[in-house]
Amino acid sequence: MFNQADTVITIETDAGITGIGEGGFPDALKQCAGRLIGQDPQHIEHLWQDMSRSFFYPPGREKEDALGAMDLALWDIRGKVLKLPVHQILGGTTRNYCECYNTGGVVPGIKPGMSLKERAAATIEAGYRAFRMGAADTPANTTYNTREKLNQLHDECVQVRDGVGKNGDFCIDFHQRFDLSDAVRGCDLIESLAPFFVEDPVRAEAFVEDLPKLRKLVKVPIAAGEEWGNRWDFNGLVENHDIDYVRATLPNVGGITEMMKIAAICETHFVGIVPHFTGPIATAALVNSLGTFSGPLLMEYGWAGRETPHLPVCLDFKNGKLYPNERPGLGVELDMSKLTQIMEVTRYDTNRAQTYFRPDGSITNW
Repeated sequence: MFNQADTVITIETDAGITGIGEGGFPDALKQCAGRLIGQDPQHIEHLWQDMSRSFFYPPGREKEDALGAMDLALWDIRGKVLKLPVHQILGGTTRNYCECYNTGGVVPGIKPGMSLKERAAATIEAGYRAFRMGAADTPANTTYNTREKLNQLHDECVQVRDGVGKNGDFCIDFHQRFDLSDAVRGCDLIESLAPFFVEDPVRAEAFVEDLPKLRKLVKVPIAAGEEWGNRWDFNGLVENHDIDYVRATLPNVGGITEMMKIAAICETHFVGIVPHFTGPIATAALVNSLGTFSGPLLMEYGWAGRETPHLPVCLDFKNGKLYPNERPGLGVELDMSKLTQIMEVTRYDTNRAQTYFRPDGSITNW
């Protein structure tokens, strides 16, 4: 759907157990994978620190994505060794299912030519928690006049509110299309329509400065973070309640290991999580990890009605909801015959890495 890696990765062990992960591009994957050869896969936190801290430059977001893909596979191995689903290893689920909203999937009852109001009503009827819409979406490579589009945005939100009903929910993605002044006006225009949240209201390049300013000026709930990296991108904004929902992405934040730390920060400050969806394996990992999060959770789902031939067993989705399962690890099964191999890493690769340790053996920056 966009320029995000859908690479499938496997980590093979000498015990005959294979872990499955997803994400990352070859160069970054090779560096991370090279650090794992010959290591004990049970030491997931230690391996995360090694992949993150062993190189001269700290990992950027593309490297975090690759590191996260490896981390998913390590957790899959852990679950298979213990014959438990990952959510049980993390303490067990806190909910019966994960509520969802649809992005890109097939929703029963929606047909071509339907109005926004009709599509919104059909989505809620299909069991989804909320209807998701863009900010006056325009075909790609055309002109987007923000002043004109803000008025259209308001009119379309009126239709959607009618569609979901008085007690229904809808969320709107501003897609970072607006500068701060336009974002303020857009939020104010739809405040009375009570959106569940407004996503990415300001430019990604200025989120650290502009989101706190926006928070002081508008009353609608704000969600952001699908393009960010590890916990340090989220920490200050969550602590100061500058956002109401974190849009953290697996594996981009650095995998389950890092996602659970982000979740702990959110729980501490009573901020909800609406994770950004990526591939189906990462979605299975989200159900396993954030299914254990005690705060408000809403999952973005895009795989309804879409085929994934390489995954004969993956997600348990029904009537707008994702359900946990008791299959070991991430609960996915892989058909390698449907994939094309692009790389194999078989040797320990220091890649000029320099690792330093504290006296107790824990890793520190070199």
